[in-house]
Amino acid sequence: MTYDAICYTMCITDEQMKDGEHMILKIDFNSDEAFYLQLCNQIILGIATEAFSEGDPLPSVRTLADQVGINMHTVNKAYALLRQEGFVKLDRRRGAVISLDVDKMRALEEMRQDLNAVLARGICRNVTRDEVHQLVDEIYDLFLNSSEKQRK
Repeated sequence: MTYDAICYTMCITDEQMKDGEHMILKIDFNSDEAFYLQLCNQIILGIATEAFSEGDPLPSVRTLADQVGINMHTVNKAYALLRQEGFVKLDRRRGAVISLDVDKMRALEEMRQDLNAVLARGICRNVTRDEVHQLVDEIYDLFLNSSEKQRK
């Protein structure tokens, strides 16, 4: 773990990860993005890159809050949002556990809603269709490459 005024990085311990790997959560204390959204996004990135998979436990709310130095309610809000979005289930015995809701139609609709605002901003800034396609392909390929590395 490292801490500085800008960013906090936390490695989730070996016991919680498969094959002794680490999942790194980066929290930027200078970002305008709320801490709970940063946590959600970092965990979702971990799932997308297969650092997390179905059934993997997350740190307890108290543990994560203490290690990062943020309020427990912030972590609880992040976990609740992840549960609502189908990425996590809350188990009384195991705590927060990765549980993927594979409802593809719902996922596509959520992506459509998220992309509407992002694409509108890009259009207002003269980003072309080809530039959007290139950017999406680059990001998608990064996730695929990360997933392949995780499998090896």
